[in-house]
Amino acid sequence: MNILGINLYHANAAAALVCDGQLVAAAEEERFSRVKYAAGFPAHAIRYCLQAAGLTARDLDHVIVPRDPWARWRHKLQCALRLPRFALERARVLARLTGLREELAATLGVAPDTLRARFHRVEHHRAHLASAYLVSPFDQAALLSADGLGDFGSAMWGVGTGPRLQIAGEAVFPHSLGLFYTAVTQYLGFWKFGDEYKVMGLAAYGEPVFRDEFRRILQAGPGLQFRLELDYFLHHRQGAEMSWESGKETPVLGRLFSPLFEQRLGPARRPEEPLEQRHRDIAASLQEALEEALFTLLEALHRQTGLDTLCMAGGVAFNCVANGKLFRRTPFRRLYIQPAAGDAGLAVGAAYYLYHHILGRPRSFVMDHAYWGPEFRRDQLLHAIESRGLGARGFLLRELAEPELIERTAELLAAGAIVGWFQGRMEWGPRALGNRSILADPRRPEMKDILNRRIKHREPFRPFAPAILEEATSEYFDAPADSPFMLLAFPARPESRDRIPAPIHVDGTGRLQTVSRQTNPRFWALLEAFAHRTGVPVLLNTSFNENEPIVCHPEEAVDCFLRTHMDALVLGDLLIEKPAHETGASQHRLASGF
Repeated sequence: MNILGINLYHANAAAALVCDGQLVAAAEEERFSRVKYAAGFPAHAIRYCLQAAGLTARDLDHVIVPRDPWARWRHKLQCALRLPRFALERARVLARLTGLREELAATLGVAPDTLRARFHRVEHHRAHLASAYLVSPFDQAALLSADGLGDFGSAMWGVGTGPRLQIAGEAVFPHSLGLFYTAVTQYLGFWKFGDEYKVMGLAAYGEPVFRDEFRRILQAGPGLQFRLELDYFLHHRQGAEMSWESGKETPVLGRLFSPLFEQRLGPARRPEEPLEQRHRDIAASLQEALEEALFTLLEALHRQTGLDTLCMAGGVAFNCVANGKLFRRTPFRRLYIQPAAGDAGLAVGAAYYLYHHILGRPRSFVMDHAYWGPEFRRDQLLHAIESRGLGARGFLLRELAEPELIERTAELLAAGAIVGWFQGRMEWGPRALGNRSILADPRRPEMKDILNRRIKHREPFRPFAPAILEEATSEYFDAPADSPFMLLAFPARPESRDRIPAPIHVDGTGRLQTVSRQTNPRFWALLEAFAHRTGVPVLLNTSFNENEPIVCHPEEAVDCFLRTHMDALVLGDLLIEKPAHETGASQHRLASGF
């Protein structure tokens, strides 16, 4: 049985293919279209999924999308009466779903009557919950989904048992933890869609001196409830408007905060203005307010369910700072969040909701790694190199057996080189987890600034991440759980902070990736080789990109390598080293002192 799940006509468009209960492929459209957070119809991702499985359009048995026009229809009707323009825009999007069969057929190059698949819909947050629980290692768990808005809901909770979900409650528009965080993100001058993670990083530089004000803005409890003080917001008056054009541009979200926000907290920061301590303190107050509300919800969920195992999904589940505190601030002792916890993950959740909850099939799959995207043959990697003329520019090109490749890469990293690392199947979700990564030496305090100057060009308050051998985690971090998907921030042990300063944030935490020999043996081997050379089983790991979606194809990796000041690129078994005059920095100078 072949099930295609599609998240469409919304940001983070994506597709996933489940065959006989096993996930075969999953990918976000942005990786193919090269448009950040691409919305619209994920044509490239769909074609990739079928190609990865060796299927044709005729082989699909079911297609499911995470949209249910009838969910919360009373709330939608009330909103339509108050906000006709907002309701009309959402109605236009939903109307496009009536032509889904035709658009899918056109994407696959067949006539609509060629598709024998049955088409289904599932409510947004049910798909989120399914995306976490039904691919988790747990047979029973408490469930929470929380995000901005989906099908007029902003949160849902319940219990998963075996192959089924039992929904216990929900929060609805206009009260939303996700929209709350986004509104303050905009107020702080970060207007690009998806900028919330920047404010999470900024929060560590401030103090929650606006705690009382934020407790008025977001009121947590009692129990599994929360409310926004709506006078601070606009979305309930004009709608949470998102604009996009057929996936050709990054989505744009309309203004969410009201003039009262500025009256109470001062003028909003314009994007070009410098950050002041007031802005840092507002970010810290925002983060604390979110954590208080989230942990209040989770404590009540634990009391209601009596379970100490939790699965979370939705955009709020990307808040790795809160996730890392969850074990200390709530009674939960086991946690699972899949790597694409946001709306892209709805594609996986919808497919598994259909397979297990609707069709009643038993569970047999656990998502213990994130490598569900495209991979490329040796001849494709060679073509990417040859098409860019690297051989004629004095680059050193070698094809090495794995042991030699690992040792040479570890040697380069230990000497201070910055290495692009392109291996196997692309990651599912927003984190580079060792297959589309840029790697560097974490021992060098200056490495964060070097990466930003030479490649990433990011705000200086944003941290990089440490990738660590799973077996060595407890030596470096106070980590009560593994973090294979880089979704939890844990405190670094005091004695380790001086050993790996580059990826440790100003608050002493690291958003770590614990690397397992079973799930990524080549990346694990590189970390082990680096540890053998340096005594440190950690690498600084950041995404392979430069103000763009993470690279997907080898040509994009080579292009990024060429236009930035990386020192070396590893494509599969192929190692390319730049001549010294091309790197923008001297390796022997970086290596001094080690």
